Amino acid sequence: MAEVINMPRLSDTMEEGVVAAWLKQVGDKVEEGDILAEIETDKATMEFESFQNGTLLYIGIQEGETAPVDQLLCIIGEEGEDISSLLEGAASSDTKEDTQSEGTHTDQEEEASSEAKKEQSSDSELPEGVVVVNMPRLSDTMEEGTVASWLKKEGDQVEEGDILAEIETDKATMEFESFNSGTLLKIGIQEGETAKVDALLAIIGPKGTDISGISMEKIAAPNKETTPEVKKETPKAEKKEEVVKETAPAVSQPASNAAGGRIFVSPLAKKMAEEKGIDLGQVTGSGENGRIVKSDIESFTPSTATAPAAASSFVSVGTETFEEVPNSQMRKTIAKRLGESKFTAPHYYLGLDLDMDNAIASRKAINELPNTKISFNDMVIKASAMALRLHPRVNTQWTEKNTIIAKHIHIGVAVAVEDGLLVPVLPFADQMSMQQIGAKVKELAGKARNKKLQPKEMEGSTFTISNLGMFGITEFTSIINQPNSAIMSVGAIVQKPVVKEGQIVVGNVMRITLACDHRTVDGATGAAFLQTFKSYIENPIVMYV
Repeated sequence: MAEVINMPRLSDTMEEGVVAAWLKQVGDKVEEGDILAEIETDKATMEFESFQNGTLLYIGIQEGETAPVDQLLCIIGEEGEDISSLLEGAASSDTKEDTQSEGTHTDQEEEASSEAKKEQSSDSELPEGVVVVNMPRLSDTMEEGTVASWLKKEGDQVEEGDILAEIETDKATMEFESFNSGTLLKIGIQEGETAKVDALLAIIGPKGTDISGISMEKIAAPNKETTPEVKKETPKAEKKEEVVKETAPAVSQPASNAAGGRIFVSPLAKKMAEEKGIDLGQVTGSGENGRIVKSDIESFTPSTATAPAAASSFVSVGTETFEEVPNSQMRKTIAKRLGESKFTAPHYYLGLDLDMDNAIASRKAINELPNTKISFNDMVIKASAMALRLHPRVNTQWTEKNTIIAKHIHIGVAVAVEDGLLVPVLPFADQMSMQQIGAKVKELAGKARNKKLQPKEMEGSTFTISNLGMFGITEFTSIINQPNSAIMSVGAIVQKPVVKEGQIVVGNVMRITLACDHRTVDGATGAAFLQTFKSYIENPIVMYV
């Protein structure tokens, strides 16, 4: 009988996976233990083996596709077996989930559709030639604006390019010009008032037009916060959006002439001038208040006596470009986990400078022994493990009911890989020698970079170390690797002036920073741990006793 194989959960934090490669194809024979596919989890790319015998009848997730845990991955059964009922069952399950997730919107959509029909009838209330002008979005972050002043009042004649008002945004006060000609029939937002983007700002139309029959509430309806979001998808909403696009005025950006005076210029005229290389300071504006408009640029003839532009003037030329890189499963998980840690655990930081002269001498002597090679990172791991034994409150994790103190010491070591960061774990690190620590770290780091780490090799840490000293970083802070209560950041060893026995000499100094979760580790506890760690790392011989 055919069996459905779903996307497996290959790590404790995995929520979705990517099929990196299929090692079997539809129609291939499959034996128990055969590798079906390679699946990229949030931590590594892992081989997924079959626990069934039979024929691969169906593949539900193609190479490169992403799917959540428990989604149909493939079907294995007897050759030629009818699996249509299994496929229909999977499809109906997906449809049911979609229906459940969308069912809450049904009433809302019907209500929005009804409102749209009502608004369609209201649109006919706009007399011919009348244009609704809404509060524009004058910056990428603007959500509302304040009318600082009106330069036109109700009843005034408005020409295309005239300044209607000055509007204060979240970034600046900007001039707001009209792209329409007519009479200012109504002002919807008075001076000093604040309104959201797309709120009714003004109405422009033929002089003497009666707009008393226009329902202002219906015109402004799309701007109300209570309007359902799905309303944007109704035909009427689309039509209103077109009106906004057609009538939304641009912003006039004042330029400056050579003497530093302000030049009023329409956006179109300014753009044309830039394209033609025309100095706006040499152009006489024919618009209101000497404003430069399109016709002024079109008719401008440079004077041969005109002085050349100042040598210091500069016009940047280039194209803004971006590249979108899809987030890998590892990067998504790093973002989620570190975000949860930073915003839930109250971090505080303790820094300490270490005298590394003895450590340097000891490492040199140890590495001269046959078949022996240790690094400063191995020393740091060993010293941390021994210090945790004496300060168990640092070797803890927080829960809402209890503080859990680990009686064992498992050190997580942060390893940088191409897609992000992995933390393989050294179990019972306090019982390992520095040589054993060095060999194990090298083995796990190699697996991490080759995406061969198994989930069990990244689970169970009680304390974490992150070392960027090899990159020349002298000091940094890290985000705690939950559910740990602390993480140590290790910088590079640098030479600097230090005071020894009353004399200033050149010393070798390493900076470490301990990030602690204040829910479980008090400041004095963290400080005491660092003092013990300092005594070990500055006197490596005690780590052999």
